[in-house]
Amino acid sequence: MDLPLADQVRAMALLKYVGPAKKAGSAEFSIAVKDLLKDLQALNFPLNYTPLVCNSIKTKSFQHENNLEITRIEGPKSQTGTRVIVHYRIVGAGNAGGNAPQNESPSDRARRLTEGLRGLLKKELAGKGGAEGFIQWVRSEDEDAA
Repeated sequence: MDLPLADQVRAMALLKYVGPAKKAGSAEFSIAVKDLLKDLQALNFPLNYTPLVCNSIKTKSFQHENNLEITRIEGPKSQTGTRVIVHYRIVGAGNAGGNAPQNESPSDRARRLTEGLRGLLKKELAGKGGAEGFIQWVRSEDEDAA
């Protein structure tokens, strides 16, 4: 890689932690500096650049570009070292598309989330021939029903 070291750190963080967390629909995730350093070793990243790694994943630009917010940082007071764990919240997480409506009340949120489940159950019931067929399938000896 011909990227500056800080960009290499952020690229690896995106690849190994941010991207998978967003793909999984997680609202929160964390990056352990120790694990990130292990991932960077494959790129022949210098091992004595731990402070650079810590600072690269805490920058405002990294957070802003990836819709992240640091919720807390575990580790020594200096906030640098291999024991540092940075915890993030994905801004805008809350539904499958990651676009939770602004100022949504708890009851509206519950209704929105359960409507998706209702649609899944409706499709499953139809696939088994209706409610009666679904109940018979559940009570059957079929391995997939248990």
